[in-house]
Amino acid sequence: MTSNYGFGKTVSCAFDEAIQRVTAALQTEGFGILSDIDVAATLKKKLNADMPAYRILGACNPALAQRAIQAEPSIGLLLPCNVLVREVADGNVSVEFMDTDAVLKLVGKPDIAALAGEVRQRLQRVMAAV
Repeated sequence: MTSNYGFGKTVSCAFDEAIQRVTAALQTEGFGILSDIDVAATLKKKLNADMPAYRILGACNPALAQRAIQAEPSIGLLLPCNVLVREVADGNVSVEFMDTDAVLKLVGKPDIAALAGEVRQRLQRVMAAV
């Protein structure tokens, strides 16, 4: 699965296992989870609406984030890298990654573009490992 702003794949495992796999693979590439937004739980609490499991993980590699912030102080508006983990049909789980090349080209700086490519390569390795 690919869009103009992301890429990902479908995995055959339980939702919680997918979260564990993604988190471990991100750690291997130097990313930690800064935020974990449980959209399904929030919609249930606020709207009493049911939906399949849907979590947005805010992944950050501190060294890469520091480089980005030094090059463009306002880049925080585009950070962290979002990773979407959501239940899909037949008990499968979709794991999707923000395409940093697409998002960070908004900045229009060559050094940020190079950094975005490096981050994208790391996220693609995470995707392959999941």
